[in-house]
Amino acid sequence: MALTTHVAKLLKPNANANVWSQATLALFRVVVGVMMVHNGQDKLADIESFAHAYVEYLGLPFPIFLSYVAAYTELIGAPLVAFGLLTRPAALGLFGTMAVAMYHHVSVAGLSLPYLELSAIYAAAFLYFTINGAGLFSVDALLANGLDQTVLSRKAKQIMRLERSYQAIDGAEASDRLSV
Repeated sequence: MALTTHVAKLLKPNANANVWSQATLALFRVVVGVMMVHNGQDKLADIESFAHAYVEYLGLPFPIFLSYVAAYTELIGAPLVAFGLLTRPAALGLFGTMAVAMYHHVSVAGLSLPYLELSAIYAAAFLYFTINGAGLFSVDALLANGLDQTVLSRKAKQIMRLERSYQAIDGAEASDRLSV
């Protein structure tokens, strides 16, 4: 199997054949991605403080280095999720940072829902995108289709407006035959 086919399958989104489902999935992906960016910016604004308060507190090694890894994962990964580009690996990295954040919140405040709430919501969202991909309205779907024309169903291509429906094609051909 060619490398492009492997890459296309990695990028292949969960292709629910419903335009409204795909549109709301794209909206959700953009909102979660855009909202996550400021977390990375906040970490970089005072990296030493973040490293001390969060990473050292958990007893993790190399707190400054890991703080930079978390910050840049959020600064780079969140826009990638928003655009739907390399969504699964970006969402996996973001899920990892949110899992560590959840662990920190539990270790500090126990199972305090107000303290845990936001990181749990982000973690669930990024886990969803890690498993399901970006959806049809994404750069990943366009790349997957470009790398391997067979990776997306005809219905998925119709939703993406990459291919006309059979009915529209048949109707156009029928009118062409009638006019000849």
